[in-house]
This record gives sequence, structure tokens and C-alpha cells, in this order.
Amino acid sequence: QLHLVESGGGLVQPGGSLRLSCTASGWPPSSPHFDYFAFGWFRQAPGKEREQVARISSYGIPTDYSDSVRGRFTIARDSAVNAVSLQMNNLEPDDTGVYFCAAEPTSFRSTRTYAHAEEYTTWGQGTRVTVSS
Repeated sequence: QLHLVESGGGLVQPGGSLRLSCTASGWPPSSPHFDYFAFGWFRQAPGKEREQVARISSYGIPTDYSDSVRGRFTIARDSAVNAVSLQMNNLEPDDTGVYFCAAEPTSFRSTRTYAHAEEYTTWGQGTRVTVSS
């Protein structure tokens, strides 16, 4: 069973940067490799619904971002270490929340991406990001 572990959250001042990482392990027989999975990064702020901020296909492209983070955040994947990262620059207080990594099986190295939380079947436990002075 696929298992996702996020790391890299913390407290940062406005304008600062953080890099989140999501490490995957435990491949199911039907999808026995990292390159069978598309990934998304979501965040949930207190009192708000979970929203997707970035997504990436199992092939590595395309990627897409929410309007609120486009130009500041970058999603990437590294098959050598079975990890997906989210580089977050020029952070703002509104970026505060718990960030979750999610994965969904696709065909091998597919260009398909998933925009909605309900489309993902595996989630990590989340990592907290606080942007405050």
C-alpha cells in the first residue's frame, strides 16, 4: 500500500522560503513504481476548505498551480528518491496552513493530472507551514 510522508514545514517570515518534500514508499502490485503516480499538493488553512496549490503528472509534465501561488511555488518530482517537492518562495501570511501531499495511480509516465481532492486515493499526514513575523 502506498505511503506518503511530508516534511519541511515550519515557521517562516513573510517573504521567506520553504521547501516541502513528500516521500513515497510501498508500491501496490498494480502500480509498482513511482512513475505510475500523479501527485498534488494541497493546503488547508484554519476554518477553510482544503485547496490544491500544485499538481504534477507521473511523467513530470504538465504541472499546474492555483492562481494564488503561481509564480511563487514550484512543484517537482525526483524518481531517484521517490519524492515530490514543493518549493515555496516569497511566502505570504495567507500561505499559512497544513500542507498535504496526495497521490493517484495513472498509467506509466502519463501526462494526466488531477485537480480535485476527491480524485486522490492516498494522502500524507500533512506538514504545518506558518508564515508570520
